Amino acid sequence: MGTLANIFKIPELRRRLLFTVGMLAVYRVGVFITSPGVNREAMQELIKSGGLFGMFNLFSGGALEQFSIFALGIMPYISASIILQLLTVVIPSLERLQKQGGEQGRQKINQYTRYGNLVLSIAQGYFITRGLENPEFARKTAGVALQIVNHPGLGFEVTTVLTLAAGSTFVMWLGEQVTERGIGNGISLIIFAGIVARIPSAIASTIAMYQHNQIDEFTIALLVGVMLAVVAAVVFMETGQRRIPVQYAKRVEGQKMYGGQSTHLPLKFNVSGVMPPIFASSILLFPTTVASWFPFLSSFSQHMNRADWLYNSLYVALCIFFTYFYTAIAFNPIDVADNLKKNGGYIPGIRPGKKTAEYIDHVLSRITFGAALYLSAICVLPNLLQAQGFTSFRFGGTALLIVVGVALDTVQQIEAHLITRHYEGFINRRGPRIRRRPAGDAAA
Repeated sequence: MGTLANIFKIPELRRRLLFTVGMLAVYRVGVFITSPGVNREAMQELIKSGGLFGMFNLFSGGALEQFSIFALGIMPYISASIILQLLTVVIPSLERLQKQGGEQGRQKINQYTRYGNLVLSIAQGYFITRGLENPEFARKTAGVALQIVNHPGLGFEVTTVLTLAAGSTFVMWLGEQVTERGIGNGISLIIFAGIVARIPSAIASTIAMYQHNQIDEFTIALLVGVMLAVVAAVVFMETGQRRIPVQYAKRVEGQKMYGGQSTHLPLKFNVSGVMPPIFASSILLFPTTVASWFPFLSSFSQHMNRADWLYNSLYVALCIFFTYFYTAIAFNPIDVADNLKKNGGYIPGIRPGKKTAEYIDHVLSRITFGAALYLSAICVLPNLLQAQGFTSFRFGGTALLIVVGVALDTVQQIEAHLITRHYEGFINRRGPRIRRRPAGDAAA
C-alpha cells in the first residue's frame, strides 16, 4: 500500500499513469464502434468457430467479432516490425542505420515501420473485405448461414478498407504515444488491455457451462490449477537471471585507489520477453488468412487450426527462431565485452576482449535455448488441452504469457521511476548547501 501511495505522490509518474490509462480507455471505446455495412450477429457466429478467427480476435481484444474500426488491431504494425527487422539482417544500409544511426536512425526505422503498417493494413483489409462479401465463405469456414455483409459492392469495399487502415494506424499511434509519454511498452499494453478485457466474459461463460452441466467441478479445479501453475512458471522464468562474476582491477589515480571490487553481470533468462509468441502468431495468421480465400488452398487452411500438429509444429519452430533472433538484436556480447574492458573489468579465468565476448555469447546461447523451450511449452499448452476436449481453456499459453510478462515489465518501469525519484530526493536533502557571501566579503 505504501508503494501505491508513493506512485501518486510523484507528479511525473502520476501524469504518466493517467495518460496510459486514458489512451487504453480510448482504445477500448474504439473497439465497440462497428464498421458500417456488417451484420454483427453473423460476424460473432463466425468468430465462435474458433481456430484462426478466435486467435485473431484474442489479439484484437474482441474488435474482430464486433468488426469495429479497430478490427485489425496492432497486428499489421507487428508484422511490419518483423519484416523490417528481418530486412536489417539482409540489407547492409538498414543494419548500419540501426546500429550506427543513433536517435536519428531509430526514428528513420520507425518511419519505415509506419509505412509498412499502412501497406499491410490496406492489404489485410482488402482480403478480409473480399472474403466477408462472399456468402459461401462463412458457410464453408464456420457453417454460418447468415450473410455477413448487408450491401456488398465497390462502395462497401472502399469504405471498409479505408476504415480498417485508418483504425490500425490510429492504434499504432496510440501505442507510440503510450511508449513515449506513458508507462511501459505501448504496443504490448494494447494487446494486454484486449486480453484482460475479455477475462470477465470468459469467467461468465465458464460459470454458464457449469450451470448447464457441460463441465464439472474437477474440470474447473484442473483449469484453475493449470492457470496458476502457468502464472507461477512465467513469473519464475521472467525474473530469472544467470549471473556471470566480474572482477574490476585496481588502479591508482593521484593519491586514490579505485576498483578492486567484485560484482556480476546479470543475464536475463528470457531476454526476448513476450515478443517471440506475438511474432510467431502474427506470422501464422497471415498465410492462413490468405489460404482461406482460395479454394485450392483449403487443405492447408484446414490443417492450420490450433489443435492440429502442423500448426503447433510451426508455432514451436517460429517461437524458437524469434527467441534467438530477438535476443541477438536486443543483446550484443561484443559491446558488453568492450565496455568491460574499457572500465577495467574482466571475467575471472577469461581473457578480456574477444574471448570475453565469445564466453558471454556461449552462455547466452545456452540460456536462450532454455528460454525458447519454455516459451514454446507455455504457448502450445492450451492448444494441446483444447485438442483433448478442454474447450473452456481460453486464457492459457500466449495470453497468460503476455499478461504476466507485460505486467512485470510495467511494474519494473514504475519501480525504476520510484528509485530514481528516491535518489534525487536523497541528493537534494543531503547535498552540500552553498552559502552566499555578503557583498562586502566578496569585494574584499
